Order: sequence, then structure tokens, then C-alpha cells
Amino acid sequence: MDASRRSSVVHVDAEQHRRMSINNPDMSNLSEDAARATKAEHNMSLMQGLRLYPKAVGWSVLLSACLIMEGFDIVLINNLFAVPAFKRKFGEQLSDGTYEITAPWQTGLANGAYVGEILGLMINGYIADRYGFKKTMVGALAAVTCFIFIVFFTQSIQQLLIGLIFMGIPWGVFQTLTTTYAAEVCPVPLRAYLTTYVNLCWVIGQFLASGVLKGVAEREDQWAYRIPYALQWIWPVPLMIGISFAPESPWWLVRKGRLDDAKKVLFRLTSRNQNDTFNADETIAMMKHTDELEKAASEGAGYLDCFKRTDLRRTEIAAMTWFVQAFCGSSFMGFSTYFFQQAGLDTSNAFTMSLVQYALGAIGVFVAWFLMGRCGRRSMYVWGQVILCILLLIIGFCGLASKDNTGAQWAIGAMLLVFTFVYDSTVGPVCYSLVAELPSTRLRQKTVVLARNFYNIASIIGNILTPRMLNPGAWNWGAKSAFFWAGTCFLCLVWTYFRLPEPKGRTYGELDILFEQRVSARKFKSTVVEDLHTGAISGDYGEEKKEAVAHLETVGKI
Repeated sequence: MDASRRSSVVHVDAEQHRRMSINNPDMSNLSEDAARATKAEHNMSLMQGLRLYPKAVGWSVLLSACLIMEGFDIVLINNLFAVPAFKRKFGEQLSDGTYEITAPWQTGLANGAYVGEILGLMINGYIADRYGFKKTMVGALAAVTCFIFIVFFTQSIQQLLIGLIFMGIPWGVFQTLTTTYAAEVCPVPLRAYLTTYVNLCWVIGQFLASGVLKGVAEREDQWAYRIPYALQWIWPVPLMIGISFAPESPWWLVRKGRLDDAKKVLFRLTSRNQNDTFNADETIAMMKHTDELEKAASEGAGYLDCFKRTDLRRTEIAAMTWFVQAFCGSSFMGFSTYFFQQAGLDTSNAFTMSLVQYALGAIGVFVAWFLMGRCGRRSMYVWGQVILCILLLIIGFCGLASKDNTGAQWAIGAMLLVFTFVYDSTVGPVCYSLVAELPSTRLRQKTVVLARNFYNIASIIGNILTPRMLNPGAWNWGAKSAFFWAGTCFLCLVWTYFRLPEPKGRTYGELDILFEQRVSARKFKSTVVEDLHTGAISGDYGEEKKEAVAHLETVGKI
């Protein structure tokens, strides 16, 4: 980035802040404290963040555990299609004497939960903004405890579908509230790790579900599918008790004007031994300053405001980032056990492969944590999709071999395992960090809700297509389905390259400025931001920093 570009960006940002300060006297009073808090977060290392915010990490981890339950439940839906007792109870007999859940009912059951989630997400956008994160989460856990009775005592496939729709409503709350809570209780150095931790919770839930299904798959009675549903009761009550003691999001309290309560919450989230180096008033000032900036840009905080001015771009990015998760070929993982069976593996080997798959997924999240501190979110998203596209092409070409070719079938299984590892090292976890960081703080909850619903719609489409692609009674494409997903993955890659910005190392106030100035997605990483009124610059631009500082000193900006 040339010097004239850097200078113009800093100059325009400073003028914008001066205009806002004239119109809003509070901005002038807040900006110095906010600048110091911003600088403190920039200078904070990962270990310093962990020492200062250990309780925030603990509470975020507790809330994210709700997604272990959801990951467990979602895997049950798709992989029960591979359990013989379930197929005999709810399926239809084929000409060869075996039983199979028909493709339309596979689609209906897989999508029933997504329909409920769409409803739950939209309700969550209002309830969480009004009553706070904690009360909303406890209410959702109470609801799911009741809805489990429907699926446990189900006697027909129609009743099972109704139960899944109802259960999807609280699941929709878990999907977004856990991520946004993590984004709001932790500072910049911890944000990426705790927002991506929710993906690890998903993987843990998926792994547990696959283990349970492997244990009951050979049962001939109704308990082959009732035991997995009964185990869902393990989670809600302990989580409700723990979350009832959790502190509220300090950002939510600031948006409600409850600054004293927000300060008390900050002390609950931070370590007493570190409080001599932590200034809660400055941190509250940074939150208030960011809120005032966003009010100046957009007074409203409703769903329609997510489609106005710069928030339209932020909504697009959040929605498409989650869309990429659904259309990069990940639906193969959701139907993994069923797919392994159709590829020629017996039931026992199919569930064993799924266990290995989710274990690799968990390892992948740890790899993602290692890479995020060095590569940034955007780079991981781009290169992750490049590798996934190549893997899908390999799976597709292996699918051209006959099912009698054992080597080709095991090659497909091996490539699915590699696909899972790459996905959970890149696109899977990084998505949660991006969608939590990129919306404005005032509209974060509603933007994430809209984005997740866009993902749910994409998943519904995928769940209509994938069973038909794999089901021998429908299109029967088998592994050749990977060619289709390789095409969609490539299209997602093109969007990512041109539209996805890099939020690494930025405070929420800085992201507001970058979006307000309509900075190109590919220049987010290197663009210099004048930090509030101080003239301090920030950004992840490596060796360019010294040159930028020298230039700004020359032109009298710092």
C-alpha cells in the first residue's frame, strides 16, 4: 500500500470522528479513555489475555457446551438412517428385501430441525436483545428438555418429524447465542479462539453421537434408536444450573445504558490478581464509544437496519461466510455413516470410519487455533476451500469405479477423512470467528441470526439434494456427487477471494471505521486506521508498520 493511500485513509477517518464529536459531545469525553483501552487490547498477548480474562474463558466454554448437545442431536438425525432397527421401524421395504428410509423422508427429517431452527433464530434475535443472553439461554435449555419427550416416545415417522421441528427452535438459540457471547466477553487476543471453540463443541457432540450409534447399531429392538434420544436428557439440566450463575454480556449492558452493571460484570470476567493492570472504566469507555459511533452511523437496531448502508455489506459477508460452510461439500460429512454404507462398507466399519472422522475433526480445530495466530482468518478460508475443492474432485473420480472395486471405496473413505480434517482446520471453525466479529456490535445478534438462517436455508437445499444423490432408490450418484460439490465449492472460493475481509487484530471500533470507509476486502489487513483521536495506527501489516509510522510523522498526523 503506497504512502498516499495510507495518509488519505487516516485523514478521512480523523475528519469523520471530529464531525461525530461535534454532533455528540459524549464522543469527545469518551475517546481518550477508549483509545487507551483499544491500545491495551492491541498490546495484549494471548497469554496476557488468558491471565486477565480466565473467568470469561470459563463462562464462554460453559455456554458453548450447549453446542455439544446440538452436535450430538444433529448427527443422530442423519446417521440413524444407517441403523437397521430404525430403518425397519420407519422405512419401506425394497425389492431385495432390505429396508430403507425413502429419500423424501430422509429430506424431511433432516430439514425438520432446520425449519425449527429458522423459527428459533428469528425469535432469538428479539428475545436476546430484550432480556439478555443468560435468560434466553436458560429458557432455551428448559424448552429442549420438554421437546425431547416427543422424539423419545415417537411411534411414527410423522411424529418424529414434529418432534425435530420443535427441538430445532431452541437449537436455533444455541447456534448463535454461544458465538456472540464468546465474542462479547473476551478481548481481541482471545476472540478467535473462543468463537472457533464452538466448532470443537460441535465435533465433540458428533463424535459422542457416532460412538453411541456404533454401540447400539447392532441391536434389533426399538432401543437401538430410543437410547440415543434418551441420552439427550443428560445435557440440559446441568447446563441450566451453571448458566444461571453466568455474568451477562458487558456489551449488552452498555447497549442498554447500564454502565455500572457492565463495570461489575467486567470485574467478574477478569482476574483479581490482574486488576491492577486492568482499567474497567477505559474498557467501558471503549464499548460506549463504539456504540455511539454505530448510533451515529445507524440509529436503528432492528432486522431492517441490517440491510441499510454499510450494515448491508456486513450482513452479506456474514451470510455468505456461513453459506460457504454449507456448500463447500460439508454435507458429505453429515451423511458420513450412510455414505460409507452406500460406498460398500458394512455397518460396523461405517460407524468406525465416522468415529475416526470426528476425531480428526477435533484435531483439526486445534490446528486451526495454531494457524489463526499466524495466517489470519481470510487466508485460512481461501486456502481451505482450495484444498477442499481438490479433495472433492479426487472423491468424484474415485466414484467412477464400480462398487465392487474395494480399493476405490476405501480411497473414497480415506479422502472423506482428509476432507474432514481440512474442513475442521479451516472453513469449519474460522466461520464462527468471522460471523461473530464482522457485524456491528449493535446489530451483531440480529446479523448473526440472519446469517445463520441463510446457512439453514442453504442446508435445507443441501439436505434435499444429498439424500437423492446418495440414495440407491433415487439418483444413486454415490461418490460421483462430489463433482457437483466441487463446482459449488469453487464458486464459494471466488466469492471469498473478492468479498471476505480480514478482521484479525482489529477492535470492533476499527472494523466500524473500515466498513464505513468502504475499504476493499483485500485491503482490510494492510489498511492503516487512525485510532480514535490519538492518531495511533493499527493493523496487521508486518514490516509496513515502521514505514507507515515514519510517513505519518512526516505529514504531522502523529
